[in-house]
Amino acid sequence: MNQYETVFILNPVLSDDQVRETVDKFTGLLKGTGAEIINVEKWGLKKLAYLIDKKKSGFYQLVEFKAPATAIAPMEVEMRRDERVMRFLTVRLDKNGVEYAAKRRSKVANK
Repeated sequence: MNQYETVFILNPVLSDDQVRETVDKFTGLLKGTGAEIINVEKWGLKKLAYLIDKKKSGFYQLVEFKAPATAIAPMEVEMRRDERVMRFLTVRLDKNGVEYAAKRRSKVANK
């Protein structure tokens, strides 16, 4: 299994409960395909560099997980269908990326 991380931007008009529900939906979808969730981070409401769907800001979320390659496509299809997701990006981490992600998680945990 490879290690991946997905960053997605959610609509800024969502409540905290709706944001949590959306994140739970996608992590549940990943778990259903055999993925192991390593870390979920809420980066909060951030200003966008350019307008997306006439919105100036969005809720940023990061999900790190280990999964088979076949688990990525169904998640991305569901993200495209969900109106609450404005943008997303999934990347596979190489060994250097995995080490960096572990260091970043330990720094966040120590704060």
